[in-house]
Amino acid sequence: MMTVKPLELEGKMFIETTVELPKTTLLIISNDIGYIMCAALDVDFFDANEKLKQRNVICGRAEGVRTIDQLLHAPLAKITEASSELYGWEVGMSGKEALLKLT
Repeated sequence: MMTVKPLELEGKMFIETTVELPKTTLLIISNDIGYIMCAALDVDFFDANEKLKQRNVICGRAEGVRTIDQLLHAPLAKITEASSELYGWEVGMSGKEALLKLT
């Protein structure tokens, strides 16, 4: 099952995506610039800081979250270099704080 719906944060629009996978759920909040996600996928998994570096992928990952609300409030455990360089993201900032820097 996959659910996609709008999410408003302080007047800014994002897309909330929930994908129910076998034994886990993938949580993503995105806009046209970047996204945050849970640890069901890993920033290192697709090598965003190496092979895809030229694409300047803007993303971060939180760990141990099971809901969209938890994803918004959890500290980001990993971020891409482009997220830091282009938007000032830092490891440890909340998902919501990071997303609001994209607008």
